[in-house]
Amino acid sequence: MYINILFVTATMAEAEVLRKIAVKNESGERFLLGNCIFDLLVTGVGCAATVWAISRWLFHNRRPDLVINSGIAGSFRDDIYLGQVVLPVSDCFADFGVETGTGFLTLAEAGLEDPDGPPFSGGRLIAGNSFIDMSARRLRTVNAISVSTATGSTETRQRLVEKYDPDIETMEGAAFFYACRSADVPFMAFRSVSNMVEPRDKSRWNIRLALDNLATELQQFILKIEKDETENRIFSMPQ
Repeated sequence: MYINILFVTATMAEAEVLRKIAVKNESGERFLLGNCIFDLLVTGVGCAATVWAISRWLFHNRRPDLVINSGIAGSFRDDIYLGQVVLPVSDCFADFGVETGTGFLTLAEAGLEDPDGPPFSGGRLIAGNSFIDMSARRLRTVNAISVSTATGSTETRQRLVEKYDPDIETMEGAAFFYACRSADVPFMAFRSVSNMVEPRDKSRWNIRLALDNLATELQQFILKIEKDETENRIFSMPQ
């Protein structure tokens, strides 16, 4: 029995992770790896493009067994290093809010959003299911933030650290969490560190290493769920 997975990336470069380890099926429209069959969705960069693309796909297609988001990220922590693949378990829209004379307020802090209204919990978007539990035995779990403008200055970095104490930063993660939680489909994200969050200097980035390591970890994950599905365990735990 095939496990149907929707594989979501922001860019074509990040989509190459799947193409590197899987083969196309006979129709050429889907990818096969082990007993998993993948639909590939490249959303475009940013939260708006991500929510729209995922919502549209889920509306027009059969519900997948799992939705995976894969891509690169910036690290706020010295012990989360270039090329390390991590497992985000919470995310938030870090720059959605209100500026005041004394600082920045999130939408919840400004009274414009219920911090515990679905799909939020304590103002954050939480990921949790048996797939994540399984992967957390191998990968570090992290708390992420998502931004509309990638951080590139010491001042912005410090403000985000003081506000959220994050582990990593992306531009789509919270939108991915939001769309999947709202649609009530099992989901998880793999992120690989391509750069540190610091004054922008692309000469210090290593996107190739990040994508190569993503491919390795995704392949390991598929091998593990293939084994667990054969033993009838992976679908026995609720999201």
